[in-house]
Amino acid sequence: MSHWVYLLRCGDGSLYTGATDDVARRLCAHQCGRGAKYTRSHLPVELVYSEELPNHSAALRREAAIKKLTRAQKLSLIAGDQITMGGTTCEDETEK
Repeated sequence: MSHWVYLLRCGDGSLYTGATDDVARRLCAHQCGRGAKYTRSHLPVELVYSEELPNHSAALRREAAIKKLTRAQKLSLIAGDQITMGGTTCEDETEK
């Protein structure tokens, strides 16, 4: 079963990173105020990036890696640029 890592842009311009097995359902939960505590107080939110991964474990590892990125690197990721992380590109990370 595929899992996803995603980034949301919050109403104040901040970015939120999460992982799920159903992006549409999770986005709806965030938008309706039933998502993470952080997003509940930073509404509205919009999905700006999502990445499919093969399983839950890979999605959690990727989520942790994205959370370590700087804001500028996250914005580059959203823009579609390849981000280098410790000698590997983001694309390399998803293959693990």
